[in-house]
Amino acid sequence: VQLQASGGGLVQAGGSLRLSCAASGSSFSSYNMGWFRQAPGKERDTVAAISRSGGSIYYADSVKGRFTISRDNAKNTVYLQMNSLKPEDTAVYYCAADPRSRYLSLAPSVGYVHWGQGTQVTVSS
Repeated sequence: VQLQASGGGLVQAGGSLRLSCAASGSSFSSYNMGWFRQAPGKERDTVAAISRSGGSIYYADSVKGRFTISRDNAKNTVYLQMNSLKPEDTAVYYCAADPRSRYLSLAPSVGYVHWGQGTQVTVSS
């Protein structure tokens, strides 16, 4: 599967962005999906993850109440709505697909074998 992330950009603190990740192929509904981010000099961290059906969702503590992950299996797309953005949210954001894990993986190194190219999010203070 190929993943194409989009929607990043430059926004002022307090603003909003909506990231999209479009997947190719016909098996999107069989993948758990995740959003991850990596700031310069830091490790890649999990931001949010959503199960195949959308019934299980995880958020990192740092984004709870501000970010919302969702998916549209008919459109082969997963979204990340980001509100009340902070300068510390600045990073490259990646989407990834996990085709095998029975349960929702919360770690970028476990299960997520298909990765998008990343989209830059910059939040100015």
